[in-house]
Amino acid sequence: MQELRGKIIADQIKGECLDFVGQYNGILPALAILRVGHKEADLSYERSIKKRFMDFGLEAKDYELPENVSNEEFQQVFDFINQDPEIHGILVMRPLPKQIDEAAMLRKMNPLKDLDGITDTNVAGVMRGDADAFAPCTAQAVVEILKGHQIEMAGKEVCIIGRSMVVGKPLSMLLLQENATVTVCHSKTEDLKAVTSRADILVAAIGKAKFISSGYVKEDATVIDVGINVDEAGNLCGDCDWDQIILKAGAATPVPGGVGTVTTAVLAKHLVQAAKLQMKLAPIDDSADEYLS
Repeated sequence: MQELRGKIIADQIKGECLDFVGQYNGILPALAILRVGHKEADLSYERSIKKRFMDFGLEAKDYELPENVSNEEFQQVFDFINQDPEIHGILVMRPLPKQIDEAAMLRKMNPLKDLDGITDTNVAGVMRGDADAFAPCTAQAVVEILKGHQIEMAGKEVCIIGRSMVVGKPLSMLLLQENATVTVCHSKTEDLKAVTSRADILVAAIGKAKFISSGYVKEDATVIDVGINVDEAGNLCGDCDWDQIILKAGAATPVPGGVGTVTTAVLAKHLVQAAKLQMKLAPIDDSADEYLS
């Protein structure tokens, strides 16, 4: 079985970002990370982003607000970031506290700075197949992995387990653009195994540790595990039972070391794209042909 590790894809994206910084000397794409409170998951993700961006030659600035911040103060800080010409991308750590009017924030957010595809403009753009629309980074990371490892999507039957706006729904649109035949499964899907075991490519994005066993997998299928969970022993694991799926799959992403590795790299790639769009430079080359030599 082929192990689809994310590092080779992330390294290619790193090269694209460093090439941009070198080509446009003096332009440093900058990301603003807006965080409310001190949730450990948010802090861990923030640290990961800042470390990765430093390696990629990019800048990440953090804006921290207390958990009890008023909506008025939050909106003022957001407006400052949103209007700052030296900030090219915004990442808001969600969910936000109840007192924050998230809908108002989304209505105001500049779509060109919306790197994780949460504004209506980018959601609609992904639906239409607009080249400049930002899809959620995790959904885009799945496509980057498939392209980078030269796994054919056109004409293939793809099954996505999960219908969230973060992965399932936007990913279905991205895969349709690649001419795949897409089925989206969810909690009400009848005879789930019968549906998933027909798929040439199976994407697990349900947030249930080790839920997907070999019975869900078609012989020699490609399995993309988007899940990040903690098992009963306290170890990081995906939605797939790795020891099970390797008995059937032809290729699969590990957890950790798979989709998560590429997701942060896609955020960096989106930042470079955003900077180019805002400065009206040529868009970044989106070809995957050079991922593997």
